[in-house]
Amino acid sequence: MKNRSLEASQKRMTVLTYAALIIGALLMVFPFVWMILTSSKTVPESMAVPPTFFPQQIMGDNFEDAVKSLPFLKLYINTGLMIFFRVICAVAFSSMAGYAFAMLEFRGKKLLFGIVLVQMSLPSQIFIIPQYQMVAKMGLANTIFALVFPGIVSAFGVFFLRQTYMGIPKEIGEAAYLDGCNQWQTFYKIMFPLTGTSVAALTIFTAVFAYSDLMWPLVVNSDLNMMTLSSGLATLRGQFTTNFPVLMAGSLLAMLPMVILYLIFQKQFIEGIASTGGK
Repeated sequence: MKNRSLEASQKRMTVLTYAALIIGALLMVFPFVWMILTSSKTVPESMAVPPTFFPQQIMGDNFEDAVKSLPFLKLYINTGLMIFFRVICAVAFSSMAGYAFAMLEFRGKKLLFGIVLVQMSLPSQIFIIPQYQMVAKMGLANTIFALVFPGIVSAFGVFFLRQTYMGIPKEIGEAAYLDGCNQWQTFYKIMFPLTGTSVAALTIFTAVFAYSDLMWPLVVNSDLNMMTLSSGLATLRGQFTTNFPVLMAGSLLAMLPMVILYLIFQKQFIEGIASTGGK
């Protein structure tokens, strides 16, 4: 009897667990479904009260209007270049800084790492004005460099890879030194290849953060042809009224590249996220 009651309770827990997961999945998927349906509605349908779920007639003209309103090809290119260079800078500089903080001993090490932690704790909006002043004085506003500038150094990347290097036994570096490697050779030939999973995770996080960055591209690049997808879509919002079907159609077009990349690199994405939770 005890075994039967235990099995029954386990089945109930399993059913409740799956029900909770299904409800959570539906809540997560609903905004994307609503975006797709809204992109096919007319303006009155998108603003109807109570709201209509399915459009009475599929409006393919919304996508055509979105393409006419924004230079999507240039926005794709700008966003891709920004993500690429931010990832390169984050991986390169964070790896070197993380290795130095974890493996080397030098004067002011704790103070400098404390500054990194302070930067992580502060909201990024605090740095927008000084960063913009620096870019403006260099005369590099409305350029790809201006989009990449805040991501040249990643405080999160430095902290994250420092923790990764601290998990590597120092004996490996000492053995490389005894074999004739100098400090630089020990870093890029021995230590850096051991951080592949963490570097993949940092790459994913940097790419996602760069793709979703809205405020900085809006501030530093006023030319529509030099904006990113997120900042370009923000220009579709009117001062008094907004054409929500066209906005949702543009959002769907902007989302497609990331969806395709996720489907292609789904395994690497999941492994990278899982690596941040433990070893």
